[in-house]
Amino acid sequence: MNRKLMTTLFGLVLLAGWQSGCSDASSNHLLAEELLAELVAANTAPSGGSDMRPAVAMLVRHLKDAGFDDEDLSVLGQTEALQNLVVRYRSKSAVQRPLLLMAHMDVVEALAEDWNYEPFKMTEDDGYLYGRGIVDNKAGIAVLIANLIRLKEEGFRPDRDLIVMLTADEESTGDATKWLLKEHRDLVDAEFALNTDGGPLLLVDGKPAALMLQTSEKIYASFTLEATDPGGHSSRPKRDSAISRLARALVDIESYDFPIDLNETTESFFKSWSVIAPKDAPLFEQLLSDNPDPEQLDKLLDEHYYNAIARTTCVATQLSGGHAENALPQTARAIVNCRYLPQSDVSTVVGVLQDLSSPYGVTVTGILPPTPSPPSPLNPQIVDPISTLARTLWPGIAIIPEMSTGATDGAFVRNAGIPVYTVSAIASDPNDLRAHGQDERISLQAFRDSNEYWYLLIKEFASQGE
Repeated sequence: MNRKLMTTLFGLVLLAGWQSGCSDASSNHLLAEELLAELVAANTAPSGGSDMRPAVAMLVRHLKDAGFDDEDLSVLGQTEALQNLVVRYRSKSAVQRPLLLMAHMDVVEALAEDWNYEPFKMTEDDGYLYGRGIVDNKAGIAVLIANLIRLKEEGFRPDRDLIVMLTADEESTGDATKWLLKEHRDLVDAEFALNTDGGPLLLVDGKPAALMLQTSEKIYASFTLEATDPGGHSSRPKRDSAISRLARALVDIESYDFPIDLNETTESFFKSWSVIAPKDAPLFEQLLSDNPDPEQLDKLLDEHYYNAIARTTCVATQLSGGHAENALPQTARAIVNCRYLPQSDVSTVVGVLQDLSSPYGVTVTGILPPTPSPPSPLNPQIVDPISTLARTLWPGIAIIPEMSTGATDGAFVRNAGIPVYTVSAIASDPNDLRAHGQDERISLQAFRDSNEYWYLLIKEFASQGE
């Protein structure tokens, strides 16, 4: 039988069992919800000391109760607080290289006075679960761990090792992931990775319309721009003070548009995104045209999301200068943050900033070396199972490859030579995405659907050698 057809039938059988009240699925959903509540209560934000140890200890306890041995669990990190957890579900007859499954434990800060719910306590209200990190990315952790436990209890025999990597500082430096890949590559080495940190199921008019599949990320790079001057008394101003020269350079940078440059992922995105935004289809046609109308392409600048997907961007994010209100400034500094396309070269970005700044005597200095992250190829052996199972659960949806304009730990994993495909399958209204924001929430049904999707997906990718 054709493997694609087998996949579809397999998903339909499991889906039927789930919808009819399958006890295994129901108990697994309850476990996932229990894990999620405990994860939210473990404050892994800066106000909690950015301490992963309580969350790690809780997860280890659940895994050991389910039969995972000490040799299957690796707790390690560069500091006592920033601990990572790596879990290995071992195959007794591996015929494929391991599969890496990813999520991160740390969360951004939440200001309790701005929330309508306690941010570090999971609250259910009107069909939604509220709490900091409940989407970014603790739902992903709960889904991965709950499904590993479910597979263990079922006696599932994968044809490859399954590795869950839960990292400690994705929301800041990502050093935990870089350290694991450099110092403990054997623990996380895999043929490819599935990341839970992105790739939502987008709703249109409350109905599933498209599953986002993130296969690429823009590269993060920040620079210090600095202008210096001998200064002097403010009663005798001159036209080229340090602040004035820096300001002119920043205006020129803001006015500069990097060229449009689509890769495999972004080209596929613009071919498909009209499912979500049909009114913008004419703009997408221009972007994909061999002979676009320049006036039509100018409209891209007013569409911040599309513009960020189509080209490299740089923007001033911090500014300082001067030392006294009655003195001419001796120094003026700005931080310019760039997100450059993964197929481009940072030296080109630096060259543009220098060309725009040097006429004003402004220097450009890199803050940290960027981490290159080549796009993951749209490999049918990976994309097809992701797509087939999604269409089994949500018939008729589109599958839209996506390049994230932000960044995840996936950038470091790709840079290490492991392709990464990010798909949370969490149903979300694109106009109500609350990750990092006030009253972060997930629909309870969306969480359960994502949990079941990942159960099917893991089994599919760990049974292909049969």
